[in-house]
Amino acid sequence: FPVQDWVGGRYSLWSSVGLVLEIALQSGAFDAVRNGAAAMDAHFRAAPPAENLPLLMAAVDIWNRNVRHRPARVVAPYATRLGALPGYLQQLEMESNGKGVDRDGAAVARTTSPLVFGETGTNAQHAFFQQLHQGPDVTPVEFIGVIDDAEARPGQHQALLANMIGQAEALMTGRPAAPDDLLDAHRACPGGRPSTTLLLDNLDPPTLGALLAAYEHKVFVLSALWGINAFDQWGVELGKTLATEILFELQGGEGRARDASTAALIARVRRHHS
Repeated sequence: FPVQDWVGGRYSLWSSVGLVLEIALQSGAFDAVRNGAAAMDAHFRAAPPAENLPLLMAAVDIWNRNVRHRPARVVAPYATRLGALPGYLQQLEMESNGKGVDRDGAAVARTTSPLVFGETGTNAQHAFFQQLHQGPDVTPVEFIGVIDDAEARPGQHQALLANMIGQAEALMTGRPAAPDDLLDAHRACPGGRPSTTLLLDNLDPPTLGALLAAYEHKVFVLSALWGINAFDQWGVELGKTLATEILFELQGGEGRARDASTAALIARVRRHHS
């Protein structure tokens, strides 16, 4: 489907790009997603600051990034159906707010978007949570849980929620070491490591729409507080522009003079194909 050039790369779910989803999903499902997003839009406009979810999410990010100087944030959804969410948020947040100049072109006064990474449920626990608990760098974690079981496996679902809550408690409270016990020193966890938890009653289409809209509004709030433009991506555009030139050279064309590293990579690929 053709997409107009004014459709943003990040905020495209509600635009003509969403037509593909509307065709793929059952009748009415995408309307329900839109309705949830519209409800979050209304909440963002009307709710007072102390109860405004996108504002509160942005406030937590400002605290962790600009006050506590944490360079990264983990997103850990304890729901398989949200498995693509960390990748979605990487694009939404880092491509929107990974900026070094403000709207007036001056260097930013404060650091902007943190690095965002994550994985689902217990997979994350056995991938990088050890680093979160005992590593020297403190990385805030954002847990997302769903209370209702959607897969008719209540025992496993309860265990999943227990794991999420347990990991959050362990990050916060830690585990002291017994005096003069070498093995216990290895078991000790410092605690005091920040996390937030978004606890959804269920994961239906309106809830998903509201969740995605909340993150979008949070990103907008952060861009306003940082004084940056969240709606361009000139760094990515530079790489794409250079890629067009390099493709011409890889296909046998004569290119311009380049740095030694780039020239060597191009030459290596051309030698292989020759």
